[in-house]
Amino acid sequence: MTTRDSAVDTAQRGGTPTAFFTPDGDLFAPTRIARGPWGQTISGNYLGGLIGHVIERDAGEPDLQPARLTVDLFRPAALAPLRIDTTVVRQGRRLKLVDAVAVQGDTVVARASALFLRRGEQPVDEIWTSPITMPPPPPTPDPIPRGLHSLVWTYGKEEHTPGPGFGLVAWEHTGPKHIWVRDIRPLVDGEELTPFTRASMAGDMASSLTHYGPNGLQFINADYTLTLSRLPESPYIGLTAMTHSSHAGVATGVATIVDEFGTIGSATATALSNPGFDPPHP
Repeated sequence: MTTRDSAVDTAQRGGTPTAFFTPDGDLFAPTRIARGPWGQTISGNYLGGLIGHVIERDAGEPDLQPARLTVDLFRPAALAPLRIDTTVVRQGRRLKLVDAVAVQGDTVVARASALFLRRGEQPVDEIWTSPITMPPPPPTPDPIPRGLHSLVWTYGKEEHTPGPGFGLVAWEHTGPKHIWVRDIRPLVDGEELTPFTRASMAGDMASSLTHYGPNGLQFINADYTLTLSRLPESPYIGLTAMTHSSHAGVATGVATIVDEFGTIGSATATALSNPGFDPPHP
């Protein structure tokens, strides 16, 4: 058995992978549950989460807030091992700027930029912001339904009853859309799933949330930008769609991100017209 086979085997018990990636030296091997909805490729949220994981591992500091993560998803990432390389572009007293690239073989499949800002004294002024309304965080089912890799509740159409495993049918309307997600598997086998990694994965969901319509998802995202004033402090992360704008097949959408205690940031995604969304079934 090769080293890579051993790494994959350690992330599988009873035939079901327990993580989305397994470490193999300086590579990360995706397991089958890392597959995305657009074919035999790694899902954008898991790829973005992996990039966030490595950036935090390589450049994170306790006093620095990861305030922005921009991920460019400009080439399909195959279900094959990949490497994440990071570079500190700017290190100052109050900020750190980090670049990252995801590489398969000799091909760059995604790139990212992260901004860390030093935490400090909070001004006392109350500053106006758009009010949002989110459904309350849902209860965690006990036991967790078999075959689910994360717990996702979608809200939209009034006649839809939310529940994990119900898919995205609630968003098939012209109206408000929301999502709560709770991760139940590690992203990388043997590694802690940190709040920033969970937020990095959730940021990609802004695209499908804001671009979904009565006939399903007609856009594929090319990037997403996650901004955070603080890290999530609860196991649940929620997003609510705020805006969608599209013309001539080009779309942009903005979502507000919350945890159980309030607003923590936002996510913006740009996308191209690409009918044919076909989520894989567990």
